[in-house]
This record gives sequence, C-alpha cells and structure tokens, in this order.
Amino acid sequence: MRQKLTNTPMMYAFGMLAMMIPSQAFSTFYSYYYVDKLGLGVGLATLARTIFLIWDAVNQPLFGYWSDRTKSKYGRRRPWIFGAIPLFMLAFVMVFSPPANLAEMGLFTWFLIALIFYEAVATVIWVNYGALFAELFRGDRVRAKASAVQQGFQIVALLIGTALTPILFDGMGFGNMAIVYAVVFAVLMLLCLRFVKEDPEASRAPQPNMKDAFKETLGNKPFWLINLANSFAQTVNGLLSATIPFYAKYVLKIPEAQNTILLASVFVSVIPLVGVWYWLLRRMDPVKGWRLSFLAYALSVIPLWFGTGLLSGIIAGVIVGFGLAGFLVSPPMVNSKIIDMDADKTGSRREGIYTAVSGFIVRSSGLISAVAFLIVSLVFGYESGDNPGPNPEMTFRYLISVVPLVLLAFSLVISYFVNIERKPANES
Repeated sequence: MRQKLTNTPMMYAFGMLAMMIPSQAFSTFYSYYYVDKLGLGVGLATLARTIFLIWDAVNQPLFGYWSDRTKSKYGRRRPWIFGAIPLFMLAFVMVFSPPANLAEMGLFTWFLIALIFYEAVATVIWVNYGALFAELFRGDRVRAKASAVQQGFQIVALLIGTALTPILFDGMGFGNMAIVYAVVFAVLMLLCLRFVKEDPEASRAPQPNMKDAFKETLGNKPFWLINLANSFAQTVNGLLSATIPFYAKYVLKIPEAQNTILLASVFVSVIPLVGVWYWLLRRMDPVKGWRLSFLAYALSVIPLWFGTGLLSGIIAGVIVGFGLAGFLVSPPMVNSKIIDMDADKTGSRREGIYTAVSGFIVRSSGLISAVAFLIVSLVFGYESGDNPGPNPEMTFRYLISVVPLVLLAFSLVISYFVNIERKPANES
C-alpha cells in the first residue's frame, strides 16, 4: 500500500492541507488578536509587520539556496521539513500565547520575536515543500493533476482556517486554538512525508556557489516574466478577498451575516472547478494553458460589476471561482518548466532557490493591492465606515471589478512575452 501511494498527488497534497490551515488562521487573525484583543498600538503592530516583511525578503532565497545544496541519504527537502515540524508547532503556539499582563513594549517585543521565529520556520517548510513539486511530478499531464489536487486541498484548508478558527478561539481561547492547529499540522505533514520519496540523483548533482546560483536565477528572463504576471494575478486574489465584505455592504446591500454565503460562492465553487481546469490543462501546452487562465480570470471579474443583490452576487461569485481555479492550477506547471529548463542548462536541480525567489515575488503582491485600494478610495472619497464618502458603491464596484480586470490584463499581456520550448517528458 505504501509503495502504491508514494509520490502520488493525493499524498503530496496533504502537505498543502497541513500548512494552509494554520497559515490561514495566522494571516487572518494575528493582527486582530494583538491589536483588538490585546491592545497593541497600530503603529507598533505596523512596525513589527514591516520588519517581518523585510526578514521574509532576506530569508526565502537563502533557505532555497541551502536546501538545493543539502546532501543526505534522506534527500534534500525531507530533512529540512522534518526538522522544522516541532519548531513550527512551537512558533505557531508562541504567536497566540503571549505572557499575561505584558506592558505595551513588552507585548511588542514578544510579537516581533514570535513573528520573526514563525516566518523563519514557515519559510523552511514552504520552500522545501514547494521545491518537491517539480522533482516528484515530471511531465505536463501529471503536473496538471498534481496541481489540481493540491489546489483543491488548499481551498478546503482556507475554508477551515477562516470559518472554524473563530469557533475555536471563542470556545477555548487563542492559545488552545493554536495548540489544536499545531497538532493537526504535525499529523498531516507527517502523513505527507511518509509517502514522499526524493530522487537520490538530485542530491548528487553539482550545485553552483551562491554568487553563480543567484546570478543564474536573477538573469532568467522567462522566470521573471512568469512571476511578474503571477504577481499581478495574485494581487487580484488578495483584493477580491479584502473587498468582498465592502462589496456586500455597499454594492449588494446585503446583511453582514450573508457575507459567508457570498465568500462560499467563490471558494467552495473552486473545489470542483479545479477538476475542470485539470481536464483542460492536461490537453494543452503549459504556457498556453497558463495564458488562458489569465484570460478566463479577467473575464470572470466583469459580472461582479453588475451585482445588485445576494443572488446576482452568488452567480458572479461562482463565475469568479472558475477564473480563480484556473490561476491556482496553472502557475505550478509553468514554474516547473522553468526549473526543467534550468536543469538542462546547468546540470543541477535547483527547485529550492526558484521556489523561494518566486514565492517572495508573488507575496509582494500585497503592496500592489494596498496601493490600489488607497488610490481608488482617494478618488471616490472613501475614508472609513464612519465617513464612506459620497459614492461608496462606486468605490467598491471599481475595486472588485475594474481594478482586477486591469491587473489581469497586465498579466495576460506579459504572458505573451513568455516562450518556453515544449519537450517530450516522461508522463508516467
């Protein structure tokens, strides 16, 4: 049974489920917990988050480089992940379990140390887990299947991390909630690793020194174009999630309690729709399929402009789910082709450094989203719920439909400058 399940998309995807449940709970609630519940000043919280982002920029490429150069009989990636599992559990619990009665500067210090520790350990796991994808799954068809299964698990994790977390911390407190998620993470990640077997030849391949490794990666034009296009599309993902509550209030004019229904129309619909995209992408050249996903995503945000109530919002949400599913499934396939090309050129498999640099570029999309939100709000005069300005409805129609359409148009145009030669691959 173990041999039959080894390196299958299903077992690999348990790693995504393991990481995304606590990661979603962290990203959604850590600021709320420290600022609203514990009373940390917004200025200090912002300072800590800024240092956190700078640290993220530094550590991702370094961990990717060190992972690529790891040589062990257990592989390059698995030892890093095994070592990081107990540290991630500790870091996650630490974020949500500060000592009682800390003064504000003491709370800030704990918050900052916990964020830096959490980010370092999470980066180790994300980089090494992501780097396994291109190595374990060779060939366009199997990569399409693996990506579809992985993204289906990711959406399930997003729903659990978003919907279950408030119930848990309401019933048992933030600290106990963190312990529960830490244990769930460990069980699921160990299950994933039990059925992952790395290629021993990859560890034996020569690796360039740090200067040459970064020079080769940073000089790879298709790599930069792909990640720039993905960054604009990733901005849309964040913008939609952040704007939906405002869209529901000011455009659809529905009660706050119905926000969950609207969010579910997008995210729940993605789960079966990744299957549709798997069926499409396994029959196409990866770059053409990736390009098609941008077109579909761009067209899918247009119906949001015409929303007038809950029903029309749900229909528009399902349509957006189709576009979102395509974008979730296609990028890992294209990024894997870049890694294959680099291996052909350099003679070494460097999934770690490419995964790390790619992850940082895409995660920087949050800045684009924040700037877009600020500019549109200034244009239409929206300041806050207390002072929504003369036309909040138009503010959020633009933010949820027009701005995403423009960003995805940039992604689509950039994708036409990417040309990757398709070579026969082992589809087994």
